[in-house]
Order: sequence, then structure tokens, then C-alpha cells
Amino acid sequence: MIFSSNKSASKLVNSCSILWRNITTKTKKIDLIIASLLFTGLLLGVRQLGWLQPLELVAFDLMVRIRPDEEPDPRLLVVGITEQDIEALGQYPISDAVLAQTLAKLSQNQPKVIGLDLARNIPIEPGYQSLVTQLQNPKILGITFIGNSALESVPPPPEITEERIGYSDVLLDPDGVARRNSMYTSTDTTNILSLSLKLALAYLASHNISLQLTEYQELQLGNTVFQPLLANSGGYQQIDDGDYQILLNYRSADNVARQVTLQQVLKGQIEPSWVKDKIVLIGITAPTVNDLFDTPYSVAKTGNAQIPGVMLHAQMVSQILGAVLDNRPLFWYWSEWLELLWIALWSSLGGVLVARVRHPLLLLLSAIAGVGCLWVCGILLLLEGGWIPLAAPTLSFLLTGIIVGAYQLQQSKQQEQMVMRLLGQQTSPKIAQALWQERDRLLESGLLPGEILTATMLLTDLKGFSTISEKISPAVVMSWLNEYLAAMTQEVQQHQGIINKFTGDGILAVFGVPVPRTTKEEISEDAQQAVACALAISQRLESLNRNWETRGLPIVQMRVGIFTGPVMVGSLGSKERLEYGVIGDSVNIASRLESCEKHRQLSNCRILIAKETLVYLQEKFRVESWGSLSLKGKQQQIEVYRVLGNSDTIEK
Repeated sequence: MIFSSNKSASKLVNSCSILWRNITTKTKKIDLIIASLLFTGLLLGVRQLGWLQPLELVAFDLMVRIRPDEEPDPRLLVVGITEQDIEALGQYPISDAVLAQTLAKLSQNQPKVIGLDLARNIPIEPGYQSLVTQLQNPKILGITFIGNSALESVPPPPEITEERIGYSDVLLDPDGVARRNSMYTSTDTTNILSLSLKLALAYLASHNISLQLTEYQELQLGNTVFQPLLANSGGYQQIDDGDYQILLNYRSADNVARQVTLQQVLKGQIEPSWVKDKIVLIGITAPTVNDLFDTPYSVAKTGNAQIPGVMLHAQMVSQILGAVLDNRPLFWYWSEWLELLWIALWSSLGGVLVARVRHPLLLLLSAIAGVGCLWVCGILLLLEGGWIPLAAPTLSFLLTGIIVGAYQLQQSKQQEQMVMRLLGQQTSPKIAQALWQERDRLLESGLLPGEILTATMLLTDLKGFSTISEKISPAVVMSWLNEYLAAMTQEVQQHQGIINKFTGDGILAVFGVPVPRTTKEEISEDAQQAVACALAISQRLESLNRNWETRGLPIVQMRVGIFTGPVMVGSLGSKERLEYGVIGDSVNIASRLESCEKHRQLSNCRILIAKETLVYLQEKFRVESWGSLSLKGKQQQIEVYRVLGNSDTIEK
């Protein structure tokens, strides 16, 4: 025998689930797309304004620090004028005589070229004439400052010809960090090359490599093309991309080349091989002179976190030589459209992740894994010279997920309220809440999967209902019957039961579904709740009869059958029409208990149970045995008992 109803509480769960899955699945996809597009558009607008540039630069610096350091460039030697050198000489700037002596000692060891990162536009006696003599050496290059926001222009040393002059200006990003290398700039009359490019060209000349311009006016040395940095390259959005700039590719934090002090040179404490055929740079490294610059490494360093300008120029020279001679990658960037697609992709992934994963811990781990994957991609590409946006996709991934999650939470609250409101009409709030919490396990593909469980069935029927229906109009019957069913439903709800079916004047209520009750204690609780519910119904019927009698409505008697046993429960039908079925002999027995021995109506509400229910009551109810009865359609007899009341009450 199968009992099912479109009005059952579980049917409502199915109906809500199917409606939710069929409609909201489509709307969720649309909402997900709309949310991703809207938020991505908003984020891209913020990005275009340059508001995300500081975050992108922080991300770039972090990746630079994470990647492994490279070995010092063996083609370079840096002669630093340290604090100890200044103290030993007793003056700064150092005199022309000291500088001339330094250049003479270095020149004896046949360097490829010497870069003088010192401003020497006026004599500093003694020794000016000696310095003039040394500066005639074509291997010595000097510097000039063309002027920027922090420094006015300074003319080059008059003793060095224009061909051996390069500018020493350092480009700083808005946060004051040196990440770019300016290779040449144009004035009204000529192009001026940077010191680093001049030194690199002097070294590459011995390899028969000279500077060329491509058809797109890009710098080319050998087979290497130095593509200029644009205002929106990589994580940049609003930088001054004037002159000819490239992104500076540091070899390491502060070990770009071998370093010696001025005193070591003057005292002959360096090996000739350190100088021979090398690019030698001479500059100030003493912190008190304040020729210091922040780098991507500065934030992670303690103490003196900045590097001297001469070391910065060594990084620039090494980058040019490495790109031309060692195939060391130069930085490359995606096009603007590819970056937009990249950000939109991660925005969509964030929304999909939140839409698919519900468990908070799994969602958190998935979000961490997603961000980790994004950053691993960024670091791996950086090792190959690629700088892609990271801050924008990270924000789009996380914030889109938060937006979609907030939307889903709001939708879930609305759906929960709807389901709880619908279920609350036919079951208790406790059962409704349990159903909602178990919805993922119960609702597979829009269906309640069939399962065997132990439940307690309660069936009721009104005595003589057909006769009553013949005597009064259908409208009155309907109103009277609804009043009766509403009262009975309320009692079932209060005792944690589910109304599975209304059969005219009859009710099938089930205790212990659809959430399985697996322990003996839980099954006992269901059985006791069912019997307590039947006693409450009996008392409620007495109250209803008194009320109906005063209103001239029929008064009735009812029968109740209760049985505890195994049943198969689950969805019956198709997705277009589903019913919650309770199948099994246990349902048949409960029905036969209700209808057996109809002539033995000893009270207005007769409650019969079988021994299979009695064993779970734990003597909490008083019963009388009716013996073993043969129920209709059953070959074996059933031990039947009539419930008299609670064990602590006295029957009148």
C-alpha cells in the first residue's frame, strides 16, 4: 500500500527543491555572469584610474624578492667610495688628485671601460691638472644630470668629450622605488644616452655589436630588441612613459657585481684580473652622501635598505649585457585586452567557486588554493620575463566571490524562509529546520532518494463521516472538515510528526521521516511522540465536539491506528510530477489497526497500537491488551493494544 500526497511536507520539500533547482539554477548562472561582468567592469574602471597601481607594484616587488638571486655579473667591477674611505682621506668630495690616482691605477690593468658616476663639473684642488690628463683616456666615461623632479640639471665634466658623456638620472615610481631604466632621452637638439647604455655599448663594441633602430624605432643590440615600457605595461597604469624606458631586471638585492673600496685600489690590494677587460664603475657608496635609492628589495631589508646609485647603474648595465650576450629575458607584457580577459576570468572563477562550494572550510581552502595558483602563475611567468597583473585578478577573484556569496546567502535566507513557511503548515519547525539542513543529502537531482528506515505511522479516520456528509451541504462539510484537519495537523506538528496525506476525513502522519532515525533511542522517541500525539488528538476532539455542539455542527468519534516498523520512503514519479511515497507493510498494518473491530468504540477516540510499537513506549503509557487479532489482508495475527492514557494519569 502506498500513501502519497501533493500536500505532504516532504512533497513541499521536493517541489521547492525542483523549483529552486530548475529556476534558480538558470538565474544563478545569469546572476553569476551579471555579477562577474558588473564587478569586473567596476574593477577595471578603478584600475584605469590607476588606483590599483600601488597594489600591483607591491605584488611585483614581492615576486622579485621571491625569485632566486643570480650570480654577480663577472663583467663588472664596482669601486665604492665608502665612509671609511672618506674618513681616511679626510675630505669629501675627494680631491682631483685622489681621483686621478685612482683612474691611473685602474687604467694600468686595462679595463674595457670606466664609468665615473661622480659629478665633476668644477675643479677640486689639489690635482686638477692630473685629473685632466687622466680624463683624456677614451675609455673613461663621465656623467651629466639632465634634471628631473628631484634634481636640477648639472653640466658634464668639461674635460670629457660629448661622445663620452651619459646621463645618470634615475627614474622613480610614484612610491619612490627605482624599477625602471631610462636608456636615452631626447632634447631639442639631440638624443642623449644614459650612462648604463653608454657603458654597455663600449663593452659590446668588442663583440662587433652596435646600436641600431628597428623600423618601429625600437632600440636593437645584436638580435635583442629593447621594447619600450608604456604607461600601462604590466601593473602600471599611470606613469610617465616619456624618453625610452625599460623595466629594470635586478640580478639580486645588492650583489650585482664584485665590489672593492677606493682604499683597496689606491693601495694596490686588488687583483689585475678583476679589472682587465671589465666594466669598472666608480661611485659613492657612503650612506652619509645620500646617493641612495629604494628598490623592490628595500621593504624586506633591515638596516640600510637602500642601494647606492653606482650599484643601481651596475644593475642597469648588467641587464643590457645579459639580454644581449646571455639571452637573459627582458620583461614583456600582455596587451591591454588580454589583461582584461585575464581579470575577467578570475572574477568568473571566484563566482563559480562560491556558487559550487558550500562547505565553509572547503570554500576557504579552495579560495586559498585559487589565489595561490594565480600567484604561482605570476611568479613562473616573471621568471621567464613576463609581468602580468596580479592585484587586480586577486581582488576580482576574492571580491566577486564575496559578492556572489552574499547574494547566495540572501537568496538562501529567502528560500529558507519560504520552505520553512510552507513546511510549517504541515510539520513542526524542528522537523522543517532538519529538512532544510539536510537538503543537500536528501535532494539528489531534484529527488528524494529511496531509503529504508524505521518509522512510526499514525492513521486516523472519523466514524460515520459518509453519513454526516449526506446530511449537510458540501460547503458546510468543507468548512467543518477544514476546522477538524487544522486542529489535527497542529497536534501532529507539535509532536514532531509530518502529515503525509489527507484522505478526506483521514490523516496519515509519519514520525521519523525524512531524516533517518537510526538509534533505538531515536526510534523510541518517535513512537512515544506518535502515541502522545494520538492522546492529544483525543483531548482536542473533545474540545472540538463541545464547540461544534453549541454551533449546531455534527459531533464525531474517531479511530487511530499506530504501528512502528520498516518502510521505504522517497520520491515517486518524475521531475514533472513528484510525490513523497511511504511504502511498506508497516503502513498497511497501521491502516488495519485503525479499521479493525469497528464495533468496539469504547470512547470518542479509540487508539490501537501493535506490540511492535509497545516495545518502544518504555511503560510511559497505560494500555490494555486486546489479544492477538487477525487483521484484514494479514495471514499472521497481530498483538493489539488499546492506549488508555499516560502512565501518570487515571482513566475516568
